[in-house]
Amino acid sequence: MPVAPARNIFAFMNTALVPPLRLMQQRHFVLFWIARLASTVGYQMLALLIGWQVYALTGSAFDLGLVGLIQFVPAVVLTLVIGHAADRYNRLSIVRVAQCVHALAALTITTALVLHALSRDLLFVAVFMIGCARAFEMPTAHSLVPSLVAPKLLARAVAAWTSANQVAVICGPALGGVIYALNPIIVSALCAAFFVTSVTLLAFVRPRGQAERREPPTLRSALIGFEFIRHRRRLLGVITLDLFVVLLGGATALLPIYAKDILNSGPIGLGLLRSAPAVGALTITVIMSRYPIERHIGTKMFAAVAVYGLATIAFGLSTWFPMSLLALVVLGASDAVSVVIRFSLVQIETPEDKRGRVSAVNYLFVGSSNTLGDFESGTVAAWLGAVPSVLIGGLGSLVIAGLWMLFFPTLRRIDRFEPADESERV
Repeated sequence: MPVAPARNIFAFMNTALVPPLRLMQQRHFVLFWIARLASTVGYQMLALLIGWQVYALTGSAFDLGLVGLIQFVPAVVLTLVIGHAADRYNRLSIVRVAQCVHALAALTITTALVLHALSRDLLFVAVFMIGCARAFEMPTAHSLVPSLVAPKLLARAVAAWTSANQVAVICGPALGGVIYALNPIIVSALCAAFFVTSVTLLAFVRPRGQAERREPPTLRSALIGFEFIRHRRRLLGVITLDLFVVLLGGATALLPIYAKDILNSGPIGLGLLRSAPAVGALTITVIMSRYPIERHIGTKMFAAVAVYGLATIAFGLSTWFPMSLLALVVLGASDAVSVVIRFSLVQIETPEDKRGRVSAVNYLFVGSSNTLGDFESGTVAAWLGAVPSVLIGGLGSLVIAGLWMLFFPTLRRIDRFEPADESERV
């Protein structure tokens, strides 16, 4: 059954935007799901407000890039500490503390807006607080889901968890943009309310039992994951492809510039621009749940990366708001196809006894590429302008796709979701 792993992954997506009936009977999971939805909407709205305010205060593309860099640092520096904390301490408490830090950051911005004391440095402090909180929250929250439902419901729980994130990514920026046009203070205050709501709901969640005591993460255990990836050529190709494409192709950090200076769409337009990729991703995953990719996996992965690069170029050149939205929808859809294939291959290539460490390394690469990609886009935009920065990112994605097809021919020749044989090791 070579395509079974892929079918399992696509089955995660074959769910409604709310938990189905059997999951609705799992009280603690439902509370956790609603808390997740509330906190992600709050985070997306706060990200929109911060991006708009940073650019409004400084007019600097480089400062927009710094927002990504500031969030990148905690995710990398704290990696081993986060793993140790998640394995040794109460995971639910860690998530609640992280949500409290988010609420504190939102309240800080709200107070500064009320007192007319908002500054670039204060926004960067808030971004650092958010970066530290998310670095602890995200991996810990994911590890909590299995303890909230029966094992036979885990697939549906993961699907519902994913749908909550997609809905929040779509609705959060759009809602934030509309409210920002009325009054930015209301946006930050609502963000704080969303985070407080999440913390309150989490107080009523009771995971089943305590997490199993595992060997604490160490530098040596992390290096085992790197070593395993280095000796599996297909795995190395998949992970590095993700790293460099997102690093070069990210244009999210520059959306405030496009909304304000190029498309003249204001904060409402910014909200719609930030939501558009998630609309594309959600649409394509629904289609893929009914028509899963089963053959010519490698070719279709590289084709999706190429479409991602072309969509980035189209967005960079567009000065018409509907065309820009369409380009971002296509960008999100193509990225979703590529992500699903890459995620499937990573899981299939990795044996059970090494899956945790390899996944940790993969998570580190994915997280760092997103935030470093924002910094790269902002830095290049500061030197050359926003449009050249986006165009360079799109062209870079195409170049990376072409080079990786040459450097990793076994990756291009993958036909089905099945492990590589030993002859394909580096």
